[in-house]
Amino acid sequence: MAPAHRTAAFLWAALSLLLYMGFALAQDPQMSISYFDNLPGRLFFFEDTPTAVYYDAVDGDVYITQDEGKTWDRASGIPRGEALMVMAHPFDTRYAFVLTEGTTHYRTEDRGKTWRSFSVPSAPAFTPLPLSFHSDPTKWGYILYQGTECTLSGWGRSCTDVTYYTTDGFSSEAKELLSDTTRCQFAHSSKDFKHDAHPDLIYCVGFDSSSTGDSHSISSSRLYSSTDFFRTTTLETLGMGRGAKGVVALAIVSKFAVVALKDLSPSADGAMMLYVTVDTKEWAKAQFPHASQARLRENAYTIVESTVHSLAVDVLSQDQGALGTLFVSNSNGTYFVESLRDTNRNSAGYVDYENVYGIDGVGIANVVSNPLDVERKGQPKKLRSMITLNDGSSWAPLRAPSRDVDGNGISCNPDDEESCSLHFYSVTNPHNFGRVFSSSAPGFAIGIGSIGKQLAPYEECDTFLSTDAGLSWQMIQRNAHIYEFGDSGSIIVLVNDEGPTDTVLYSLDFGRSWKSYNLGMSVRARGLTGVSDATSQKFMLLVQIAREDQKAGQGRYAIIHLDFAGIRSRKCGDNDFEQWYARAKPETECLLGVKQWYKRRKADADCYVGDKFIDPVVHDEPCPCEDHDYECDYNYIRSGDQCIPSGLERIPSNMCTSGRPEETYMGSSGYRLIAGDKCDKGRGLRKDEPVSKSCSQAQPAEGEVTSQIHEFSADIIQYEFFKDSSTILVRLSDHTIWQSSNEGLTWEQKYPGERFLAFYMNSHTSDRAYLITDTSKYYYTSSSGRFWHEANAPSRPNTFRASVLSFQPRSDYLIWVGDVGCDGSGERCRAEAQYTRDHGRTWHFIDDYVVNCAWARDDELKIDMTQILCESYLHKEGSQRMFGRNNPLQLISGRDYYGKQTKLFDHVVGFTKFSEFLIVAEYVPQRNALDLQVSLDGRTFAEGQFPPGMHPNTHAYTVLESSTDAIFLHMTMSEHPAPYWGNILKSNSNGTYFGLSVENVNRDQHGFVDFEKFAGLDGIALANVVANPAEATLTGLKALQTRITHNDGGTWKPLTPPQSDSLGQPYSCSTTKCALHVHGYTERTDARATYSSPAVVGVVMAVGNVGETLAPYTESDTFLSRDGGFTWQEVHKDAHLWEFGDSGSVILLVNDEEPTDHVLFTTDEGLTWREYQFSKDKLRIRAIVTVQEDTSRKFMLIGYRPQSSVSSVIVHIDFTSLTHRQCELKEDNPGHDDFELWSPSEERQEVCLFGRQTLYHRRKRDANCVVGKISKVEEKIVRNCACTEEDFECEFNYAKNDEGKCVLISGMTPLESDNSCRGNDEYWYERTAYRKVPYSSCEGGYRPDRGSSHRCPGLRGHSTFFWLTILMFPIAVTALVVWWWYKKSGLARGTIRLPSSTSDHQPLGSLGTGSGNALDTLASVPWFLLGLAGIAYAYVSSSIDSLVGGLRSRRGYRDVPVDEDAQILRFEDEEE
Repeated sequence: MAPAHRTAAFLWAALSLLLYMGFALAQDPQMSISYFDNLPGRLFFFEDTPTAVYYDAVDGDVYITQDEGKTWDRASGIPRGEALMVMAHPFDTRYAFVLTEGTTHYRTEDRGKTWRSFSVPSAPAFTPLPLSFHSDPTKWGYILYQGTECTLSGWGRSCTDVTYYTTDGFSSEAKELLSDTTRCQFAHSSKDFKHDAHPDLIYCVGFDSSSTGDSHSISSSRLYSSTDFFRTTTLETLGMGRGAKGVVALAIVSKFAVVALKDLSPSADGAMMLYVTVDTKEWAKAQFPHASQARLRENAYTIVESTVHSLAVDVLSQDQGALGTLFVSNSNGTYFVESLRDTNRNSAGYVDYENVYGIDGVGIANVVSNPLDVERKGQPKKLRSMITLNDGSSWAPLRAPSRDVDGNGISCNPDDEESCSLHFYSVTNPHNFGRVFSSSAPGFAIGIGSIGKQLAPYEECDTFLSTDAGLSWQMIQRNAHIYEFGDSGSIIVLVNDEGPTDTVLYSLDFGRSWKSYNLGMSVRARGLTGVSDATSQKFMLLVQIAREDQKAGQGRYAIIHLDFAGIRSRKCGDNDFEQWYARAKPETECLLGVKQWYKRRKADADCYVGDKFIDPVVHDEPCPCEDHDYECDYNYIRSGDQCIPSGLERIPSNMCTSGRPEETYMGSSGYRLIAGDKCDKGRGLRKDEPVSKSCSQAQPAEGEVTSQIHEFSADIIQYEFFKDSSTILVRLSDHTIWQSSNEGLTWEQKYPGERFLAFYMNSHTSDRAYLITDTSKYYYTSSSGRFWHEANAPSRPNTFRASVLSFQPRSDYLIWVGDVGCDGSGERCRAEAQYTRDHGRTWHFIDDYVVNCAWARDDELKIDMTQILCESYLHKEGSQRMFGRNNPLQLISGRDYYGKQTKLFDHVVGFTKFSEFLIVAEYVPQRNALDLQVSLDGRTFAEGQFPPGMHPNTHAYTVLESSTDAIFLHMTMSEHPAPYWGNILKSNSNGTYFGLSVENVNRDQHGFVDFEKFAGLDGIALANVVANPAEATLTGLKALQTRITHNDGGTWKPLTPPQSDSLGQPYSCSTTKCALHVHGYTERTDARATYSSPAVVGVVMAVGNVGETLAPYTESDTFLSRDGGFTWQEVHKDAHLWEFGDSGSVILLVNDEEPTDHVLFTTDEGLTWREYQFSKDKLRIRAIVTVQEDTSRKFMLIGYRPQSSVSSVIVHIDFTSLTHRQCELKEDNPGHDDFELWSPSEERQEVCLFGRQTLYHRRKRDANCVVGKISKVEEKIVRNCACTEEDFECEFNYAKNDEGKCVLISGMTPLESDNSCRGNDEYWYERTAYRKVPYSSCEGGYRPDRGSSHRCPGLRGHSTFFWLTILMFPIAVTALVVWWWYKKSGLARGTIRLPSSTSDHQPLGSLGTGSGNALDTLASVPWFLLGLAGIAYAYVSSSIDSLVGGLRSRRGYRDVPVDEDAQILRFEDEEE
């Protein structure tokens, strides 16, 4: 038996050994290696297949693997060196396309096994994505192809883009879709952009006219659509009419279609507009907070990775350091709120922002913690990482782990998030393929970063893992690694990324333990990837072989195939899985009405998942509906936590028909469930159910007018609308503030119990306002009153009559001037100024004992952003209330936020900013006089030079305005105690030389002047002059006459009176002495009640009389002019207040002489008038108010009941239902719409004004329609005119004589001639008695300002050949650089840039060009202008980034469930 026992024992031992050895062998991954000559330009998998593509962009070859990188073969059927670009079909994984430089391309329908050729008439266009696909799998063959066609033109070629289409994947010949396009795309090109539009709807960005030169004007770029492949074409007006011009880009982003337009208005300064639709039917303009430092500008914003709930847009806030501000939209993509400040960007437009895959609302971003140092000192950025769990509503630092990888405590306290949080490298600095942090493995994220106050250098960073979607992190390895997930997260693979390595690390238990695998060779890892859904157990490691290890015949680069399939033998069962909820914090569990959870393998389960190519399924558990699941319904607007009606509700015609006052209807509650929200109404709030309403809340039948009266218990002393908003603030004499968000229909009191002293509107950012209390507390809004927030100032508001707040174009930059030391006896009571750069979160001391402190920077005064100007007392002691002239008030300039102080003047009376001028009134004690000092840069000043007898050292003066490149100034000439009047002087273009414009202009005792320019019409102004100065000096009674100028003060004339009055009767005054005279600025109770409105070009209203002089106000009547004041008509007897509505389609009058119960209105600019009674009792009306832009049909009458003047009323009058017909503007077919072209020169003998003939679009007088939000067409300059006498004014020291000629003033000498030459001037001219009006653009013609000519010195004697040589040599060199860069970069389009596409950072494998020369390329790009510096920079940066950049996937980020074109949308500079 012994031998048998021994035999059995031996067999068992051998079997055990074999099992052990087999088990041991099963623990090691399997490896194979394939070599390549070059790094891949692209390396990607076909979706849900083991097939991958390796595109060698250097050699132009394509390699295919069918086994996840184990073996590779060159693509058969494609000639060597032909491949220019590889594109996989995003919606059918069988198909891919290889494009070449020519017209013959290749297609595979079996995932790369075989390739067949096809032809297209044109070579591919210079765009990153020449192909656009239809998202419907049944229409897999619907593809758009963008090509370029060139023709010989002079020395080079002129090229245009043409789009072709195929419906069978190029099996048959492609057909031309549309020529002259820059982008075409199927409306159905994203699975998330769900709508019921026609299945063949196509959008194209194209041009409305053929090019006449080398490029198109951007103003001719429009968006077109078609449902029949452009056999018929529709112009997409985007809801703005024919003004939808300047289209720069089109993209499908998640569930949104986004169109970017350049604002073509003259004042836009490169601003851009976004229009968004979620259904292809209604487009809406995206509304951003008006923060000018984060303004939408060309080349300055990026649509980052967005969710199906909202759009996310990062806007460049300052150029020096590439910092941005992140904005997040509401559910329909139209209204944006600021989400995160100082986001980190790079020069290519990438933003450090990425959503955690598959987890709604979770994202990670990097911010710059030292933005001011980056901006001002050029210091390196200090980056901090932040996380959001609620789709950008709030952000918090990433909490650092308490222990390191060895289990030791870290060196800081994680509870101190300011100095001890976790920071990661992100999108702007990628080191691997695909997404930066996460994959489709649910909840898993890995980051390379450091713990501390800011992000450390990459080589000092470690590797961290989160298994709960970023809520918590653990350090899993020291040093930086590239990483990848496999088998649905059950395998994590790491490879050292700091230097050569021979080891691969992997974990099978969610990073709790790690194993290593030796590669048997030392390599430098360049990338690590697997199938896109992270469900495979196989990986591809891209490596670089050291030169000394490279063997003959083998390439320098290799793909190492790693197979982990054999390391675990058991497939997971049901007990190996658990439910993993996407959020562990209760307050953030529900998003859009659901909780999300995934089925995920347990960390300690020793098994493999094995669900290859099966994406994780997200499960939704509905939550009870809450407030945040609802948004405002249509026709409702947000006001705090309420949705209020924007106007009366439109109802069906069969409702509210009985006329009974108690009748009701079922109307909207004001709320609707957010689109896509899945909350359970049965267990929560039902805020969207209809409610019963009185019929008085419904919109009346067409043709009717409605009104409502709101009573206030105190007098109204301040009121103002937010710009571009229906919200108005009102302050009462009882120190309360009221707000209406619907133009006065309903009102709410803000913060009852607070005592408000004033409110301020931010003069640069129209959606910001501040409510000032009598303490240091104040309230502010950044959303035009939708939401208000409490804040604390450094002190109480000042009581020295100085402005409490000062603003500048950077909307977060404020200056606060408050009282300090004024309690008790107030021995050191003083005004102290502090500034903030973060909208009041922190304040910094500026100066004390000040009268006024303000930012030097203004919208047009473009000087140092950090400069602060302060009127500061010399002696800073005692109580400021007791100061007098013996304590000089200095003007101090402080650059670097008052850190570098410079005394500008020893003694000043004050300073002000007008347009581009900084004006200072300097007091000169030696002469007891004032000097006027003017600066254009805030540093150097020039003393104003005045005509004799008109110097400010002996006269008071008022600076009036400076809208036409010149300062208008009123110099008081009368002596006290006589009534006040004076002369209006006009400066030259730099504000230093003043000449007489008109004499004896009326002013009042407060310094206000009867002078006003017409809004919207440059150079036209009215002034009232004193006709009897000698008599008035004795009697104290002024006889006023009105004068008008149509050439910016060059000449003044009386107003031509109408032939008859409003009753058709002739005027009693009919001699040549008779004229129309109107009451001016000095008699108004509200300075905003101007003669004209920019929304109603040419229409002017005034109260006055026909006679020899101006009659008293109560003896005056109401007049109207439709032609800028050339001709007038009396429209009604008696004096009335007036207001323009809906761009002049409604004009409202109310009696201003006595209490009234009705208003008068006209819809035909005064031809006919109708009466509307708004009250049974008569009210005394003080003002008519409407939105600032005069574009609404709703008005408010502000007044009081005569029997109680201490209370006040506001009457809301709504003309919305007068007509519902929308006005039509057919710019390309004038005369067949509701508008007319009008010129202010129609009634005058001269055709031109300011040296140009200008036409304006305005509504026809008899067109009964609503102008509304229709895009206003900018004035159209028909031509510049030859100069005439009207374009000139008297030079300094000259005045006009009785004959109207400019003659030298007695005793004065002419100015010296200016012999400097500017620009391309060939001659300079001696000075004469005339100078050209600065605002005139006339050319040639009559030039009385030019005396004898003198040739300019310089190099103008060289021959034409010399200058051609000098010109063409740098152009030739530049052209070579441009041509090379175009071939290598793929960024050959200026219209739209998608940094996540193949175009960015792919110098080894980007789109090249066809045959031709450099001029082919330049001519083919619409409005293409590239500076040599920009080209050189792009070339250098692309060379440096070639190793990393060449490894980017097609989308830059890993595959995410949004359209590939929409990951990052960056709009480049566009030039005409």
